[in-house]
Amino acid sequence: MSAQASGALGGIKVVEMGQLLAGPFCGQLLGDMGADVVKVEPPGAGDPMRNWGQGDEKVQWEVIARNKRSVTCNLRVPEGQALAKQLIAEADVLIENFKPGTLERWGLSPAELHAINPGLIIARMSGYGQDGPYSDRAGFGGIGEAMGGWRYVVGEPDRPPSRMGISIGDTLCATYGCMGVLAALHHRDKTGEGQVVDSALYEAVLQVMEGLVPEYDRNGVIRERSGSVLKGIAPSNVYTCSDGSYMIGGNGDAIFARLCQAMGRPELAQDERYATHIARGHHQDELDALINAWTATLTVDEVDALMTEYSIPAGRVYRAPDMLADPHFQAREAIVEVETQNRGRIKMQNAFPKLSKTPSTIRRPAPAAPGQDNAEVYSERLGLDAAELARLAEAGII
Repeated sequence: MSAQASGALGGIKVVEMGQLLAGPFCGQLLGDMGADVVKVEPPGAGDPMRNWGQGDEKVQWEVIARNKRSVTCNLRVPEGQALAKQLIAEADVLIENFKPGTLERWGLSPAELHAINPGLIIARMSGYGQDGPYSDRAGFGGIGEAMGGWRYVVGEPDRPPSRMGISIGDTLCATYGCMGVLAALHHRDKTGEGQVVDSALYEAVLQVMEGLVPEYDRNGVIRERSGSVLKGIAPSNVYTCSDGSYMIGGNGDAIFARLCQAMGRPELAQDERYATHIARGHHQDELDALINAWTATLTVDEVDALMTEYSIPAGRVYRAPDMLADPHFQAREAIVEVETQNRGRIKMQNAFPKLSKTPSTIRRPAPAAPGQDNAEVYSERLGLDAAELARLAEAGII
């Protein structure tokens, strides 16, 4: 297979242990970029993510487990741990998102693994990191969002903290874990050394909190919930049209001047209440009301045409049906149709970002059953024959 066909990480062997979101999403990202990802699931039901998602058919698995092969291995017993160690011995990357200390209890600590595979990169995702006073606490993505500052600032100011409709803490932790793996692979190329990538949920969230900490440190400002706006950034909001909602990002002096022209109110750009970024921030609510009164007289299509004509950052508020119908999504193949193993053809997001020489692709669908690739992987990687695989299955090891 050519480098272009296999992706930028073609030839990189990844063993993914753990379940649900953070570890598996890191594995999805690496797999999309071409890595050969072997997912280790517990014998039986496998990863609980197989049963996640909304609707009668639980199809979230089809996204997060694409580009992976599934093997089963009971990591809680010595023979299963020994089998996993053999897989890891010839891997480039190990991903895990167990509670800190779990690998150590299983005889799979970084020190033990690096003794047999010095170049191994171990990506560890957890709630609070591998050390510190909270490291042994259980941590889910929502907890990381709360502790990292995200939850407090999301929602309406007169209501309790809210959440996004997705598990952003987990996917941020996984994304930073993936970034760490890529950096560690570059370091290994130069030195031959493997290392540990320690990605904590709360720190991944903290990383994207912009000026939240220095604003408090220097100005004593504590960011509060501000609903649909970002305080001081105006106009930037979702506005009501006669037949729906529309997002306009008209902040920036030159952009705002063009918005005023589109509205037929060019004088607003010279009004001292709105002429500068800081002034617009001080008069944010009244400016939003003024714009909303204008958009309410027009349809979404009419506002969209004006925003395009005057080169103003703006866009429709999409749901899944809108994405599937949009010609730009279609032209860039942002959504693709994948032939799954047991659910037919399913539409899902493509692999991103786009690389011009070694594009990421969806090369194989998610494994339909836990351990469906046992024979292929264990014979290919470890040289186990059918009789040994049957013995391991009978003993409950795989």
